[in-house]
Amino acid sequence: MKTELVTTQDGSHTLFAPDLKEHFHSINGAVGESMHVFIGAGFNELSKKEIRILEVGLGTGLNAFLAFQQAKNREILVHYTALELYPLDLHKVEKLNYTDMLGFDEYFTFIHKCGWEREVKIHDQFYLTKHKVDLLEYYTDESFDLIFFDAFAPEVQPELWTLDVFIKLANVMSEGSILTTYSAKGEVRRAMESAGLNVERLQGPPGKREMLRAIKS
Repeated sequence: MKTELVTTQDGSHTLFAPDLKEHFHSINGAVGESMHVFIGAGFNELSKKEIRILEVGLGTGLNAFLAFQQAKNREILVHYTALELYPLDLHKVEKLNYTDMLGFDEYFTFIHKCGWEREVKIHDQFYLTKHKVDLLEYYTDESFDLIFFDAFAPEVQPELWTLDVFIKLANVMSEGSILTTYSAKGEVRRAMESAGLNVERLQGPPGKREMLRAIKS
């Protein structure tokens, strides 16, 4: 996938995909958006000492990297599963400035360099499994405590924001599990609700009025 490096308003990088006319993260702040949507509204809401996370769309690896930091700093054991059909080339990853802002350079690099289709120990507190697969073709017997739903926008990847997709995700969520996403579109909220999830609108990250969080009861 062709991409261009972009500096967002909080100084962190994102990538722009010209063919899709879409950024990987908010231009109002890549790190800020991920911290707000996925860590603040998701990770920080769980009180468990062992968490299983599923990410839809590994992309730049920023969400996984931030989850790793939380796991390490708070001594929480995280098993992180990421789905990504089109992994970024390493030369693109190496240009991203997340470690300039957040440190842990060797861990961010390892997240991208480690093998696929098997669980890899990134740190004592963080185990990563990467699958090169489309969500629509992903099947598992695992259940997850937290889902980071970070696919491209509904206008770009409408096939990933359907009722069938959210039913599929609800089926791998255990009671009390959380799904967070940056999108607040009415059609997305209704699809989540029709899948049996309890959905709430939350204040969005900078530049976005609202986001969605869904909980399985």
